[in-house]
Amino acid sequence: MNYWHQQSPRLFVLGFIGLLLVVLIAACGSRDESQSGAILDGRQAGAVTVPAPDAADDDVVDAARDQPAPMPGEEPPSLSAATETTAGAELPSASTVSADASLDTQLRTLIQQQGLTGDPSIGRELPSIDDPVAQLGKLLFFTKALGGDKDSACVTCHAPNLGGGDDLSLPIGVGADNPDLLGPGRTHPSGHPTVPRNAPTTFNIAMWDQAIFHDGRIESLGKTPGADGADGKGIRTPEVPLGVADPNASENLVAAQSRFPLTSPEEMRGFQFEAGAGAQAARDHLAARLGDYGAGIGELANPAWLAEFERGFGHTATPERIITEQYIAEAIGRYERSQVFVDNAWKAYVQGDDNALSESAKRGALLFFSPYEEGGTNCAVCHSGDFFTDEQYHVQAIPQVGPGKGDGPDGSDDFGRFRETGQFVDLYAFRTPTLLNVEETGPWGHDGAYTTLEGIVRHHLNPARAVASYDFSQLDPSIQTEHTVENTAKALAQLESNRTMGLLTVQDVELTDGQVADLIAFLRSLTDPCVTSEKCLAPWMLGGDDPDPDGLLLRMVVAP
Repeated sequence: MNYWHQQSPRLFVLGFIGLLLVVLIAACGSRDESQSGAILDGRQAGAVTVPAPDAADDDVVDAARDQPAPMPGEEPPSLSAATETTAGAELPSASTVSADASLDTQLRTLIQQQGLTGDPSIGRELPSIDDPVAQLGKLLFFTKALGGDKDSACVTCHAPNLGGGDDLSLPIGVGADNPDLLGPGRTHPSGHPTVPRNAPTTFNIAMWDQAIFHDGRIESLGKTPGADGADGKGIRTPEVPLGVADPNASENLVAAQSRFPLTSPEEMRGFQFEAGAGAQAARDHLAARLGDYGAGIGELANPAWLAEFERGFGHTATPERIITEQYIAEAIGRYERSQVFVDNAWKAYVQGDDNALSESAKRGALLFFSPYEEGGTNCAVCHSGDFFTDEQYHVQAIPQVGPGKGDGPDGSDDFGRFRETGQFVDLYAFRTPTLLNVEETGPWGHDGAYTTLEGIVRHHLNPARAVASYDFSQLDPSIQTEHTVENTAKALAQLESNRTMGLLTVQDVELTDGQVADLIAFLRSLTDPCVTSEKCLAPWMLGGDDPDPDGLLLRMVVAP
């Protein structure tokens, strides 16, 4: 069903009336229209109707109508009211956090209340990078032989020396002009990025217990804390219905997710490899390529993977028995799970070192953990626990940039978690990211719309104001923004709808510039120094002593 064209007329009217009420409320306020470079500065987003909840069965109503854009030379209409829902409102202030008690006393009280240890790895079984299977996984992570066209690898979008991502707002997977050039400067013949979502960091990926990917499409059914999905209750993937365990999902969330970039045409598979065949056929073919058997015979010039798999898993076997897509997933997952980087200043502070944080970072932490009513920013409600995430899905109305995921009338939109659940409240909702090493894992947002840490912080403080003043110049000019205006307006309307329904979401807060700086200082205290050190990261990178089983290991080039 196309949810945006086959809506119920009755609910369409209700949705329109609801949005009209939001507009009337917003009209009572005033706004500064002097911002330059804004998403909606002097441009009309169009009259947008978003799906409205049915009071009876909470089904999704799907409707979107866009007004024609102004003709050349015609005075554009006023700013869409969908972006003004908070304009003129009296915002809570974060200036009232108590200054009576010392910062350390207040912080340690909050730490105790929230049961923080500073270390999310406690109680987990995590592999060492020296584990033979992890070492095999590293070679697999770096080989372009797992790309359908032999021009991309896992590391293409998830390089350890690029924050476990690619340092791009949106990735370029297959078909790059220079397959070995990673990060800024990587280009595609089309002139645009081809992958619609920002590459999440692989750092500390083993800490996820509920789901992986921005929309949670790799999901633990048991959600057992500390298990990374390995609790025997099954893992759901996009290849089975929601709530159903995929029998081929591998042993944990990380191994399960490693099976999917291989089958994505934009990321690694390409558009010709096993064209028309299913995802499993592509995985099996890639395994046969490495093992030089079946459909993959002769595709590698001098394959030497059998010895590496036997060394990694500690036993001998025929290629057909040991070089399988399941063993490949296990090895890559083991390598990724070894990327544990949690030794930061915040951890040292939580564990007793009062001098580990600057005074600014302490003030920022107090803002971060304190609730709205106590003058804080309430960040820890969603960015909770030692891993700084509730692993839930929330609407933030991050500017919608890039090619989109095929959603909406023209396919340029990205409906987020809604794509998996079909639930109205999940429209434009994305998984709460961890904040560990956040300073090094940008750009930020599900589509990398923000290229500075300050930018994403200020967005959370007031999404509507941030959208209205969004600076397109921060993006690489190649990123698609033709539909950013109307798609972001819909996301903002959804955010306001969720607020109206009383759902957990961000509220607008006023901070001084100094308080924003304090908040950022705290976020920087979450960085493990290892992730900024070439020497420290060396075990996770290819070295001169690493074998090259196929001549296709990606010896990455980074643009100067």
